[in-house]
Amino acid sequence: MRPPCDPAGQPRDRDSAGRPRNARARDELGRPLPRTATSSADDAPRIPDDLVVTPAEAAALGGGMLAEGRPFHAHEVFEAAWKSSSGPERELWRGLAQIAVGLTHARRGNARGAVTLLRRGSERVRGYTAGPGRRHPDGVDAEFVAASADDVATRIERDGLPTLTPADLCLTLCLPPGADPPATPRMGGSAPPISPRRGPSPR
Repeated sequence: MRPPCDPAGQPRDRDSAGRPRNARARDELGRPLPRTATSSADDAPRIPDDLVVTPAEAAALGGGMLAEGRPFHAHEVFEAAWKSSSGPERELWRGLAQIAVGLTHARRGNARGAVTLLRRGSERVRGYTAGPGRRHPDGVDAEFVAASADDVATRIERDGLPTLTPADLCLTLCLPPGADPPATPRMGGSAPPISPRRGPSPR
């Protein structure tokens, strides 16, 4: 039997367990690079598909990536936490993953996709905090994150995506202890420039 092929007639990439997995190199926003660029310097390290993380590890790793302007990779970490967790906390990680995808859309130049995912993730994160007896994982201030995501979505809708700088799209999961909330609840980081929309969206 011939192996399954993609629409272009190429054999589909698979992982060691035989599951479909795109092995093409990707840039830091998750966009596939040309097949000839497998060893390119532009190839960004990928998060393992079978990553298992604790809530504290996910907050530290994914939160650091958000602050550095790497939302695509942050979404992969939060998605791993979502798959690894159980109970109501799953919705928190799912919401954080959606916010990270929204920021990825924004960096790709897709304003509509950005607003949709930022709003959806913010609503899910805020819904988690409304439940009785909900605890926040170390390093995650859910209300702060939801408000930050809403603020970015509002600015995109009101002023247009081109008015936002890369630093505007770097979110943090909480404020440092004792710090006063900034006028715009975000911090900058080293991030790629916002680019015109191209390539497939992360979800």
